[in-house]
Amino acid sequence: MDHFTRRIRYVLKRLLQAVPIVLAIIVMNFFLLQLAEGDAVDVLAGEAGSATPEYMAELRAKFGLDQPLPVQLVLYLKNIASFDLGYSFRHEMPVLDLVLDRFFATVLLMVSTILLAVGFGVLLGLLAATGLNTWRDTAISIFALITYATPLFWVGLMLIVVFSLTLGWFPTSGMENIAAFHEGWDRVVDIAHHLVLPTITLSLFYLALYTRLMRASMLEQAGQDYVTTARAKGLTERRIMFVHVLRNALLPVVTMAGVQVGALIGGSVIVESVFAWPGLGMLAFEALFARDLNLLLGIFLLSALLVVAVNLVVDIIYSTLDPRIEVS
Repeated sequence: MDHFTRRIRYVLKRLLQAVPIVLAIIVMNFFLLQLAEGDAVDVLAGEAGSATPEYMAELRAKFGLDQPLPVQLVLYLKNIASFDLGYSFRHEMPVLDLVLDRFFATVLLMVSTILLAVGFGVLLGLLAATGLNTWRDTAISIFALITYATPLFWVGLMLIVVFSLTLGWFPTSGMENIAAFHEGWDRVVDIAHHLVLPTITLSLFYLALYTRLMRASMLEQAGQDYVTTARAKGLTERRIMFVHVLRNALLPVVTMAGVQVGALIGGSVIVESVFAWPGLGMLAFEALFARDLNLLLGIFLLSALLVVAVNLVVDIIYSTLDPRIEVS
């Protein structure tokens, strides 16, 4: 069996293993949300100022909230099997359409954040490790400590004050200038222009983590026996560092990046609120206060699928970086 066939079988096996995991997440989310006080009918009644018990009972029957919880769960699982995530009473549209409409904005912010944080984190960690106990190492360590300890909302607000209000280089909020009616390449440039400040804000915290992790990993790998053997063979320090040490040092960074995908969705709520970024984080925040449980369940389900997919990609990258790991 060749390497490609083993890789395909590994991917299919992981996908099958993910099915019960996602199913368990769906059931847990369903019951956890039911523990919260109030429901969609209570919110509607509160907004209306008053509502008769008969009207509230009619609304609960309309939304299916008058059924026992096991019946509601079975109906929900049946709908998911047919790719129906339910209906959002707040936005008056199907949950699937609403979630997919916001999905692109969230993925765009997440991908740009991961690329920036991992890319610069690896670079700074490498520079710190190669200049151990020098001014460069000290400066990078202080920078990582400050960015890790600084609240995200404060960073976002300061970036808006400096680069948007004072210098006028970037827009203050939104994903694009809708009034400009950009199309094609002009729209891509406009979205990228709006993406700069939110990406920098969200990536600074994770940049500090990857910098410290990469520095520690480089120092650990530099003391391994294979490095001593490589020096004994006469290999140059540059080749040892960039061909052997760097490749192995990247493994924990790649693992951490995969684990933190779920945390990125949660952390993006603050950034999306500051920059009015139309992503899933802000949508979940609004759905929580509106007790729009169908919408929250849809967001949680999509987030779970995204985390499972990213972790599968991370495992494949992991086995590529370290050929000793067989994907059989």
